[in-house]
Amino acid sequence: QEQLVESGGGLVQAGGSLRLSCAASGRTFGQYAMGWFRQAPGKEREFVAYISLTGSRTDSADSVKGRFTISRDNTKNTLYLQMNSLKPEDTAVYYCARNSEPYYHVPGGYDLWGQGTQVTVSS
Repeated sequence: QEQLVESGGGLVQAGGSLRLSCAASGRTFGQYAMGWFRQAPGKEREFVAYISLTGSRTDSADSVKGRFTISRDNTKNTLYLQMNSLKPEDTAVYYCARNSEPYYHVPGGYDLWGQGTQVTVSS
């Protein structure tokens, strides 16, 4: 059974960095584009970053451009999100997800989700 497991979240001061990982089980990781989303308390889940199945194409939300970098290692079945210059407004639960539709900016374009990892940025 395919499964996604995030790790790497935690508490960090503003301006600090974290790297999130998303380990995928199964044999199909390299066959799908992937994405990161986040959800803060009382808010809807929002798009953070996207990467194509080979990693040749990426995209990210304007709010994280220049600070967050998405990458993947298909030999390790792992997706990453490097987060630099973190701000208190980045505080949220971060989710990795498998892209299953031609669009990728909304949660409906994904069919498999991890359980999430908490990122808290203190001011």
